[in-house]
Amino acid sequence: MRFHKRLRPLAMATGLALLAGCVSFGGAEPPPFLLSLTPDATVNAGASLSGPKSGSLVVRLPVTPQKLNNLRVPVQTSSTAIAYLKEATWVDKPARLFQDLLSETIAAKNNRLVLTAPQAGGTAETYLAGELVNFGLDGPSLKVTVTYDAVKIREGQPVEKRRFEASETVFAAEAGPVGEALNTAANKVVSEVAQWVG
Repeated sequence: MRFHKRLRPLAMATGLALLAGCVSFGGAEPPPFLLSLTPDATVNAGASLSGPKSGSLVVRLPVTPQKLNNLRVPVQTSSTAIAYLKEATWVDKPARLFQDLLSETIAAKNNRLVLTAPQAGGTAETYLAGELVNFGLDGPSLKVTVTYDAVKIREGQPVEKRRFEASETVFAAEAGPVGEALNTAANKVVSEVAQWVG
């Protein structure tokens, strides 16, 4: 009996250890670092832009496919399979980061008043909407791609839609180089969008 009583705690501990390898009980260690997007063009500190709300530009939050509706970096492993890059975590969802990058770049490059939708109060002259179609890594080719389908809506003008895309090759499927490549590709895309939207 004593022998069995001694074995019971050992067996329970062994079972829990095996289970812990498959299931997370919370309290996991945070990732070594978080990924973000840094604009190549920024508005100078102290710069002031003014004008009527009606002449402003509102950059709407891009819609995204479900694979981008989280903080992970998707990796296309085959034509039908998607995984997520190990230890690659964004500080915010890609749609929000891309929206901020668009707003900052357009304001800096075009010297334009860019407002949020609540700030504009529904009276902006131009709205930039769209879908962030791709924002991840193709595993077999080690190439990241950023694809944005932009929609320009101006009062009294026909709606315009255009696809913008940029790709960068990485040397390894790791968080650091993939994050840097996505940042480079995203800046190329928003720079072209800024020129297009005016």
